[in-house]
Amino acid sequence: MKINVLKKMALLAFMCLGVAVKGFSQFDISKTTLKVDWQMNAPFSTGFADKLSGWGMNFELGYQFTPRWEAGVFASFHTNHKYVGRQTLPLSPTESLTTDQQRSAFQVPFGVMGAYNLSTNRYVKPYIGVKMGTMFARNTTYFGSGGVYDKSWGFYVSPEIGLKIYPTGKKWGFHVAGYYSYATNKTQTLTCDIEGQNHAGFRLGVIF
Repeated sequence: MKINVLKKMALLAFMCLGVAVKGFSQFDISKTTLKVDWQMNAPFSTGFADKLSGWGMNFELGYQFTPRWEAGVFASFHTNHKYVGRQTLPLSPTESLTTDQQRSAFQVPFGVMGAYNLSTNRYVKPYIGVKMGTMFARNTTYFGSGGVYDKSWGFYVSPEIGLKIYPTGKKWGFHVAGYYSYATNKTQTLTCDIEGQNHAGFRLGVIF
């Protein structure tokens, strides 16, 4: 009985190995793309650090399964800042704090991405896409000689529309995209609680 079970397990392992080898043999590295983008980003509806900022980057590693469909993984980071002038903040019924503030919102989303090319032209390819995954967020308020911060994890989703431009019709080119993103992160700050984070922005980069 044990011998039959071992035989079945060995057969299953060889079948899985065969499928893996076949899949690897069909893998075409020329269909992989790496995008490296500079990123502009503006949070809104939080009131914490809602200034447009260019302190960000986006990285994508994709594979083109068909002339129109691409999927892969992504990771990005961004920091937004906002200065708030001196004011008196009520901390409790018997406590208050008079200070100015330097606010900093740091985000790191990462996960999977998919895109659909609206054209198969060699030189210019408009597309629509979506990114999904998780996001780490850290919101910090600096005041006086110290500061307070809170960090959290949340679900992340980001639809986008963009354009891939290949000047020579080859693999390398330029990338431009506009996007909206939403994350479910919840954080507490010195002056307010944030539930959910909305962002909008654009990316400009290169494709390899």
